[in-house]
Amino acid sequence: MRKSWRMPIRFKTPRVAVRGLILHRNRLLLVNAYAGGVSSLMCLPGGGVDPGASLPDNLMREVHEETGLTVSVGTPALVNEFHDPDTGFHQVEIVFRCRLEAGQLDAAWQDPEAIVTERRWVSRDEMADLYVRPLSLSELAWGDAAGVARYDALETIVR
Repeated sequence: MRKSWRMPIRFKTPRVAVRGLILHRNRLLLVNAYAGGVSSLMCLPGGGVDPGASLPDNLMREVHEETGLTVSVGTPALVNEFHDPDTGFHQVEIVFRCRLEAGQLDAAWQDPEAIVTERRWVSRDEMADLYVRPLSLSELAWGDAAGVARYDALETIVR
């Protein structure tokens, strides 16, 4: 007799998100990950995928909403996933290499969802002093294998 396997009810369907790895003049674009100063965590710009739009189209929209910048989307660089065991939240992120096409950061820019309130270009040295996720971000952007797609194993969400 075949035993059926079911996920516990507390787990939900994973949320799919896209993020942009944008290097410009050897600086990486980072944004705050939590609204209202809840955490100092910084990450790549991006967000949840809207059904019916391609991953690159979703990413171009998200980057513009969060930063005011226009980017072109290149190849995938990383699949990253994390979860919150207490709530069942599980997110799978596809990180794409992007190129800045137009715009510049403006402190007056407003994210329509009011999540991103800080955005900045950082050097590799500056990033070493920041609280960032995924942990592989510096190596992904500047490392020897910067052109190779990677996978970061499931980890517990951080704040």
